[in-house]
This record gives sequence, structure tokens and C-alpha cells, in this order.
Amino acid sequence: MTTSLDAMARAKLAELDAASLKRTLVASDRTDGVHIEREGPTLISFCCNDYLNLTHDPRVKAAAHAATERYGVGSGASRLVTGNHPLLPELEARLARLKGAEDAVVFGSGYLANLGIIPTLVGPKDLILADELSHACLLAGRQLSGAASHLFRHNDAGHLEDVLETHRGSHRRCLILTDGVFSMDGDLAPLPDLVELAERFDAWLMTDDAHGIGVIGGGRGSTFAFGEKLPVPLQMGTLSKAVGGYGGYICASRPVIDLLKTRARTLIYSTGLPPGTVAAAIAALDIIESEPAYCARPVENAALFCRTLNLPAAESPIVPLVLGEAETALAASRMLEAEGFLVTAIRPPTVPQGTARLRFTFTAKHTEDDILRLAHLLRDRGLAAA
Repeated sequence: MTTSLDAMARAKLAELDAASLKRTLVASDRTDGVHIEREGPTLISFCCNDYLNLTHDPRVKAAAHAATERYGVGSGASRLVTGNHPLLPELEARLARLKGAEDAVVFGSGYLANLGIIPTLVGPKDLILADELSHACLLAGRQLSGAASHLFRHNDAGHLEDVLETHRGSHRRCLILTDGVFSMDGDLAPLPDLVELAERFDAWLMTDDAHGIGVIGGGRGSTFAFGEKLPVPLQMGTLSKAVGGYGGYICASRPVIDLLKTRARTLIYSTGLPPGTVAAAIAALDIIESEPAYCARPVENAALFCRTLNLPAAESPIVPLVLGEAETALAASRMLEAEGFLVTAIRPPTVPQGTARLRFTFTAKHTEDDILRLAHLLRDRGLAAA
């Protein structure tokens, strides 16, 4: 029996399919961090965020196994009940040390972190200003807060200054949101300029460093990418990319962290991270802190790819190749898969209309031969300039 609910779903799916915007989940077995089995022959993946290949590192897996044996597979409750197992404070201390902050608090995911942090810090009487290309979870947290909000043009500090001059005086508090490394374009936020503006207008700057920790600034993230640590008061990020596991965090002053622990709804009403996941993150941070040359490899590999194709210099492990329409990006992705490479097409609404793209991500263990073979294939097929 077809219900009105089913009819609505089918109609929307048909509309998305016609526009080449329907999504499909595909089982993917990442066998070693670089190679992947996906409904056919083994492919070389250039679209994963596991920049340091730590998901398969024996040291990280051993830590997860030992913690699971000791503490079990789950934490059993929210952190404010019984879910705050001993490994969580240890991880938070390690994150705070890495990021040069007083304290940290860990959430169930990066998305949950931003949905909890932003509404805790600002509300309806306040102002949020966000880079227009900020990650979806920053923008979702902005909406939940009830604060007045405005977008500023991507990485345009001059436009942010204009918006601050126009609106800051009418609001009690002001929060500025930006990615540290932008997930679809791979460019860095102009943090020195944003820090200066935040200080001048008594605003609080918050960076989402999901794609910076482990690979930028000697592994310490975008706050450290410009020399000495910048005074960014709110450094948020994830444990699911270069750190190799799962979870989210924010590093800040102790009073701010204490406030989040007692008021952030996505922390209070979520079960704590599993012990094995937390132990894996601690082991990954050991590697990030002790092996800076290894942490530099993803950006070095991205730079080789960009030099080969005469693309702008890589600022991060992420390199976009904008192709325009969704079907064009899908066709390019299918061509690469037939040649042994997995590079997922990124389409609206993840990116703006007319900017569908191939998003290449580079890891520490990609080989020079594979990078050059990929680059030459793109050039030979007319997808990149000679």
C-alpha cells in the first residue's frame, strides 16, 4: 500500500535523480587506509579524510583493543551520569596540550560538538557572523542558537569588518565562526586578520579545525599555521579525520569548558564515547606529537599533485577540481573509478550550484607513482590543463 509519505519520498527522489543529485550508500572496505574494495576491484582512494592513515596503524588499533578489554565496548551512559570513564579526561588533557589551551571537552562527534557549543555561548540577544562556506554543522549550530546572524564573503576579512561595523553595536555578544581549513576548497582561513578583528570588536572567534589537526601547523592545526600560536579562544575540531577515529572536541579556557560541561545539551544528553575510541585517539595524538615529518606528508603529496597539474599551491591535503555541473563531476568520477581510482563527485547542496567538483584528498601513505599517474590521467582526459 502506497501512503502519502511514500509518495512524497518517491517524488523527491525522482526529482533529485533527474538533477544528478540523488545519493547512494556504497559498502566500502578500506583495507589499509589507502586501498579500498568497493563492489569490484581494489581501488586507490583519493577521497578519504584519514590523512595520516591512522585508522589502520597497529599502535592505534592495539590501544583500542586494550581499552576495550579493560573497560568494555561502550561507556554505558552520558558523561554526567556514569559515562565519564578515566580515558576521557586523559584525552581532554592531551588535546588541550596539543592546542595550547587551558582545557578541552570531548563530544560524541564534531557535528554534535557544534550543535552544543554555539547555542551554549550565544542566544537571541546576540550576534553570529559566519564565513559563507563554513561547514554545515557550524551553520546548524548558528540556527539553533536563535542569535541574529549574517554571513560574510568567503575569507574576506574586509567584508567581515564592514558587517561588524554595521551590526556589532546592536548586540550584547558576538561570535565569529569559520573553518580553519575549508573542507571543500582546502584553503586556510585568514586567521591573523580574523583574530585582529575579533579583538577590536570584542567578538569571540571560533574555528572548526576538523581538517587542520594532525596535518597543519606541525600537526597542531590552523591556529599554528602562521608561525606562533594565534590567540583563538575557541578551537573546535574532530577526532575522525587525521586522528583516525571518531568524536569531536573543543579547546578553550577552563571557565568556558566548565560552562560547556554543564550546559551543552549535546554533551549532557548523549552517551559518552566508547573507551576503545578514546584510547585510539590518545595513541594517535602520541604519533602526531612525536612525528612532525610524518604529519607534513599529506600536504607535501597534495603539493606534488598541484605542481604536476599547474594548479594553485596546496594549502592543505584537500585539492578541489571544479567541473561545474553535477553530471560532469559524476562522469569524471566514474572514469577515474574505471582506471582504478576512487574520487567521489561532490555536488550541491554540499557545494554551491554550478561548482560540482572532484575533491582530492592526500594522505601520508600515497605514493609518488600513484599521485603522478592520477595527475597524468586527469590531464590526458582533458580534466586539467597541461
